[in-house]
Amino acid sequence: MGNIFGRKRRTRVTEQDRAVLQLKQQRDKLKQYQKRINLHLEKERLLARQLLRDGKKPKALLLLKKKRYQEQLLDKTENQISNLERMVQDIEFAQIEMKVIEGLKIGNDCLKKMHEVMSIEDVERIMEETQDGIDYQRQIDEVLAGSLTQEDEDAVLAELEALTQGEEEEEVEELPEVPTEPLPKVPDTEPGKERVKTKPQQELLAAS
Repeated sequence: MGNIFGRKRRTRVTEQDRAVLQLKQQRDKLKQYQKRINLHLEKERLLARQLLRDGKKPKALLLLKKKRYQEQLLDKTENQISNLERMVQDIEFAQIEMKVIEGLKIGNDCLKKMHEVMSIEDVERIMEETQDGIDYQRQIDEVLAGSLTQEDEDAVLAELEALTQGEEEEEVEELPEVPTEPLPKVPDTEPGKERVKTKPQQELLAAS
């Protein structure tokens, strides 16, 4: 189970990816070489100054010529690095363009399949049938409206009112009947309370 959930998705490495990797590696090597030459040139400059102080001008001149040659190599190296970086950018941008083109191709194929399922003729036919149905219903409404006189209109309204009243009467008839017989008296289970209640009443009658 752990191997199943821990399995990583492998990405396919293309030839363009390998080319970009190689170009970046060459660029990095040139940058390392450039850095090493710069350090070496700084040491040679200090050495040439020391040779001039010691009165060894020919050796200092020779060292400066060598330094000048290495500086020209540095300029060429800088141009090569720029060319490599430009090539890497071009390849990466071309990869993006290929992905965009692939996406457009997939979208175009999807649209073609949808058009095969629903063609322009089918859409026009459905729209015509829908419009025909609307026109037919409108004709029916116009015929019905034109065939009824004012007397017919009054009769229809009267029938509608009668149906409404019939519905109301049925609702009234369905209500439960109210009982007319008197409710049975509840027997007094506590006679003591009756005496307590009637005594104040008798006193009030005697006082009045």
